[in-house]
Amino acid sequence: MWYPFFKTFLFRPLVRYGFRARIKGAENVPAGGGAILASNHIAAMDSVVIPAMLPRKVTFPAKAELFRGDKGLGSKIVAWFLKAIGMVPMERGGGRASAASLQAITDVLAAGQVVAIYPEGTRSPDGRLYKGKTGMARMVLTSGAPVLPVGVIGTHKVKGPFGIPWVRRPIVVVGPPLDFSEYQGMQGETKLLRYVTDEVLAAIQQLTGQQYADVYATRVKHGDLKEVGPDEFLRPRPGDGVRPEVSPG
Repeated sequence: MWYPFFKTFLFRPLVRYGFRARIKGAENVPAGGGAILASNHIAAMDSVVIPAMLPRKVTFPAKAELFRGDKGLGSKIVAWFLKAIGMVPMERGGGRASAASLQAITDVLAAGQVVAIYPEGTRSPDGRLYKGKTGMARMVLTSGAPVLPVGVIGTHKVKGPFGIPWVRRPIVVVGPPLDFSEYQGMQGETKLLRYVTDEVLAAIQQLTGQQYADVYATRVKHGDLKEVGPDEFLRPRPGDGVRPEVSPG
């Protein structure tokens, strides 16, 4: 497996000594067993900084088309790299392919590994924390795995030496694991999915101090809020923290 090689000899030295990154709360990372890492997403470098700084291997689901390598030499290299470090292809079109992708991720959790998810579904367009999609919660309630809330700060690119894109002093903050195992198998409860999603986002907000907008980031980036912004959707926190009344079976 190439993951330890790339992490030890390339990414960790770059992030820790080049970017001068720090990690807070590393003691909150479980020593073993499956876990779902849920993080805010403010910059492309999040996916480099987080796994470089965490003490365990982190598996990110990546767009399935990146694994195909059918768009020239560059795409072939990306496809090889993703496969070599054990990332999981994620089909987003629904149907059987998406179900198979979810099963592959569940298998990673069952094998005692850490899977990383960005609940917002896309990068924040302005540094705010946005409404989370419930796919992460569905994974939590299906697997029963604990959720590890992570906040990243300062991962935006700046101009480095010789004009090279760089990151300066990013911080990865790890919070205590969240346990929703009492609800395992109840992924069909819509209100529960939203509750779990909001509680995870609220835990991330506590780590980062971000302003929260109760609207999907894609709507601000590409939809009807692109020009006006999300100000009317600003809220103190995700959800109200009240557990929905649900019962097994």
